[in-house]
Amino acid sequence: MNTRETIEMMQLVANGMVASEPALTKYDQAIGDGDHGLGIERGFSNVATYLNDDFSAKDVGDVMTKVGTKLMSTMGGASGAIFGTLFRAGGKAIAGEAQLTTSVLARFLEAGLAGIYKRGGASEGAKTMIDALVPAMRCAQQQSEVDFEHAIVEISEAAEKGVENTKEMIATTGKAKTLGERSLGHPDPGAISMSLILKFMAEYVDSEVMA
Repeated sequence: MNTRETIEMMQLVANGMVASEPALTKYDQAIGDGDHGLGIERGFSNVATYLNDDFSAKDVGDVMTKVGTKLMSTMGGASGAIFGTLFRAGGKAIAGEAQLTTSVLARFLEAGLAGIYKRGGASEGAKTMIDALVPAMRCAQQQSEVDFEHAIVEISEAAEKGVENTKEMIATTGKAKTLGERSLGHPDPGAISMSLILKFMAEYVDSEVMA
């Protein structure tokens, strides 16, 4: 997937995330303060506008880095810092790449995760977006030699399974940690957002393949 296609993919991702606000808000109201969906909508709405305004990028890494910078500057709150870091750190790690392949995406996710860990505050199993990101990253690493259009489907499904697993976790970070065992049975909204980003990437690829 070249730079132009990556920009188009991120436009679809941004629009999909904006449309997901009601569902994300509902899930966050169950275990958080209910503002996750609004933050996601605000950040990705700005990304959608940004990508439509004569946007240009040198390469695939530049697309992701610029998306991350926009998220960080407009989303606000912890989510803005986390998802902004994912795209900025991940984008910088794949700077210069002309094509988004499965192995490039694996490096993007790995570096994004490392950037989030560097910010501190959560680890795998703490009922956060990391619990969707880690299985997606591992799947991407395992599928690194597989064509992107096939691998992205499995990577997205791995993230969805990660979301399901958060239902069995007790939150130990963020607003949800005050609920203790009452957070059981509810999926983590941040993990859902992480899963949706990959799901919309897969939907773009599917639409291109079918076109």
